[in-house]
Amino acid sequence: MRLTRETAVLLLAFAALLAFPLGAERFYLQLFTKIMIMAIFAMSLDLLVGYTGLVSFGHAAFYGIGAYTLWAVSGETTAANFYAALPLAMAEAALAALVIGVLVLRSSGVYFIMVTLAFSQMFYYYALRSKAVGGSDGVYINVRPDATLFGFTPFDLNRPMQFYFVALGLMALVYVLLRYVNASLFGRVLVGIKSNEPRMRSLGYSTFWFKLGAFVLAGALAGLAGFLDAAQFGFVNPGLFGWQLSGEVLMVVILGGMGTLHGPILGAFALVLIQEAFSDATKHWLLPMGLFIILAVLALPHGLAPWLKRFSPRAD
Repeated sequence: MRLTRETAVLLLAFAALLAFPLGAERFYLQLFTKIMIMAIFAMSLDLLVGYTGLVSFGHAAFYGIGAYTLWAVSGETTAANFYAALPLAMAEAALAALVIGVLVLRSSGVYFIMVTLAFSQMFYYYALRSKAVGGSDGVYINVRPDATLFGFTPFDLNRPMQFYFVALGLMALVYVLLRYVNASLFGRVLVGIKSNEPRMRSLGYSTFWFKLGAFVLAGALAGLAGFLDAAQFGFVNPGLFGWQLSGEVLMVVILGGMGTLHGPILGAFALVLIQEAFSDATKHWLLPMGLFIILAVLALPHGLAPWLKRFSPRAD
């Protein structure tokens, strides 16, 4: 198999991320870990937006479910088991996506956008007003998940460098998984649905079930990102369900390039690093941030991903 230049660039970027902790301070380790968690979240949304044509404005619902699940299984002074808590968080998010997907996928277009937003806001207001999950004050996770397995601890999430490598490994795993999914018949049907759903139905495909499968998978991966967010920061609040987070991750996908897998990763790094630069420069950082987003959309209508393709060889 010939290694394309595009793949070579991605491998070099991955190697750079592997080497990054060797000379990085604690702050930058935590910052890049946060970015990679956002990249996982963005890739999960891109499966819906970029490949299936389902623009969800309530994807944060599954992110929040993953985060709150970790809190629910963590004790006051005892750590949750990483290998049990992570699949549980993903399963809870996938179950929620299954139930919500059965209802919302009967709509399309702007109606789909509004219904997904409505479900996310339902979770938000429940968490905001329910004392059982901490209400508006949120809840703390005092001890990070324990990765001990049969007496052996392969990594310790209390160590920023090791947490960084766990996030990097999971980001790479999600990328490879979605690349495989998109190359399969299932992924090709999703692209066909985005292009022309009536034609796919006329060919005999039950498009509803394909869309539901994509919605559930995207929800599970969003739950994974939410779990990692809660594990990193040790704090969960209703804002994780809010439309602001859904809008931010959608912006990451658009900035990076919809319908690609490396685009959301590029978008996550670009958006978060620029946010950090502007917030350090001025307390009114939202104004230059907004201007940057407007200029980026105008100058890069297809996002950052096409720039990476310029490194690829031309087809013969």
